[in-house]
Amino acid sequence: MNSCLSLVADIKKGNFIALARALTLVENSINGSEELLKEIQINQQVPVIGITGPPGAGKSTLVNAMIEKWTEKGKRIAVIAVDPTSPFNLGSLLGDRIRMSAHFNKPNVFIRSVATRGSVGGLSAKIIEMVDVLRSADFDYIIVETVGVGQSEIEIAGLADLTIVVLVPEAGDEIQHIKSGLMEIGNVFVVNKADRDGAATFANNLTKMLHQRHTVVPVFKTVADKGTGIDELLNWINEAPVHENERKIYLYVEKAFRLIQNYRMKDIIRTDLQQKIAGAYAEDNFNLYKFINQYR
Repeated sequence: MNSCLSLVADIKKGNFIALARALTLVENSINGSEELLKEIQINQQVPVIGITGPPGAGKSTLVNAMIEKWTEKGKRIAVIAVDPTSPFNLGSLLGDRIRMSAHFNKPNVFIRSVATRGSVGGLSAKIIEMVDVLRSADFDYIIVETVGVGQSEIEIAGLADLTIVVLVPEAGDEIQHIKSGLMEIGNVFVVNKADRDGAATFANNLTKMLHQRHTVVPVFKTVADKGTGIDELLNWINEAPVHENERKIYLYVEKAFRLIQNYRMKDIIRTDLQQKIAGAYAEDNFNLYKFINQYR
C-alpha cells in the first residue's frame, strides 16, 4: 500500500516515469493495479478528447498539429494512441509513436500507444482505466486517438467528453455509410486535407446532413500538415460544454458497463482460449456452443 501511495503522489507531481509505471500496472492488471485505481484522485474537469474516423483521414497528423498549438501556449498534453491488435498473432503495430516522434522530448507531452487487446469494437476496458490514471496527473487535455476501424468509432463516445470525427473529401462517395455510425456520435466534424478538390462541397453536404441532429454540430476544414484551421478547432474545443451532467451520467454508465464486463471476463485469457479451441476443433464432433458452455 505504501508503494502504491508513493506512486500516486509522484503521478500527481507530474513525474512521467511514475505515470508510465502506473499505466503499465493497470494495462497488464499487475498486482497493485486495483489498489492504485482506488487511490488516485481523478480530476473530472480534465477534458478527454476522442479523435476517430476512417483510416487515412489524417488523425495522427491532426493530433500532432493540436499538440503543437497547445504546447506553444504551455499546456500539458497526454495522448493515448490506440492501435489494432491482430486477431491472428495477438500483436499490435503500435505505430503512432513514430508518427508523433516530434513531441517525444517535450517535457509537457506524454504519449502512450496501447493495443486494443482483441476488444470486439476496438476500445478495451483497460483504456478507460488508463485514461483515469492520466486524469489523476497534471494535464490540461487528454487525447485518445482510436484505430478508426470497426465499432471503435462508436465506442469512443462512451469514453470521451468530446468526440472529433475526422474525414477527408474522398469520403464523399461513402457518406451514406458514414451516416449510419459516425454521424450520431461526433460532437464536431473535421474535414481534413481540405486543400484537395471537392473539399468545400463535401463540407457543405456534411453540414446539411448534420442539420438532422438535435444540436448544432460544427464542421471545420483543416489542412493538418500545414497547421491550417487548427486554431479555429481548438477555440471551439475550449468553449465546448464538456461537463454537462446529462452527458456525464451517460459516460459513467458506458464506462461502468465496460469495466464490469471486463472484471467478469478477467479469467478468460484469449491465448489460452485459442489453444483450447484449436485442440477441440480437431475432434470430429466439435460444436462451438457445447465448447463455450464450460464458461457459463
